[in-house]
Amino acid sequence: MTKLIRFNKPFDVLPQFTDRGTQGNPRRTLSDFIDLPGVYPAGRLDRDSEGLMLLTDDGRLQARISDPKHKMAKTYWVQVEGIPDAIALNALTNGVGLKDGMTKPALARVIEEPADLWPRTPPIRVRKSIPDSWIELTLREGRNRQVRRMTAAVGHPTLRLVRWRIGDWTLDDLLSGVWQDTPAPPK
Repeated sequence: MTKLIRFNKPFDVLPQFTDRGTQGNPRRTLSDFIDLPGVYPAGRLDRDSEGLMLLTDDGRLQARISDPKHKMAKTYWVQVEGIPDAIALNALTNGVGLKDGMTKPALARVIEEPADLWPRTPPIRVRKSIPDSWIELTLREGRNRQVRRMTAAVGHPTLRLVRWRIGDWTLDDLLSGVWQDTPAPPK
């Protein structure tokens, strides 16, 4: 039987089980939260991002979730500097020119700060002279640091990034740092 878990990855946690980086000052990894042999991440989520990760023991399912050719939608809640106008949202929706080419069309809208969102540790930097706001952004591709690069390209640098949804799976009420078994899709 296929094992699939949802994990709410906290900020400043590597999206892998071991740290091959700094000597003598190990960083937190998935193994600090998940003691379940045989499961592996289906995709990545940057160390400075938070939210939903899926882990499974099924290689085919792992590929189906993480491989961009399957175009599984991923939805992010993004706290940005400033308040995006229609021009910025239109650019995010239609595609943004990045150094590695145009992004594919996405869904983008301004939202209220998500209710029941856990506090981030450490908190984001707040600048009194620049307001911040939230965007919900849904992508069907997964370039390196794509959300951060897209929001910066339209003039609204990312302050906080939370992945809320992958395909049909969401964080729902899963607390930061907690994992839970979830039903695997039919093969």
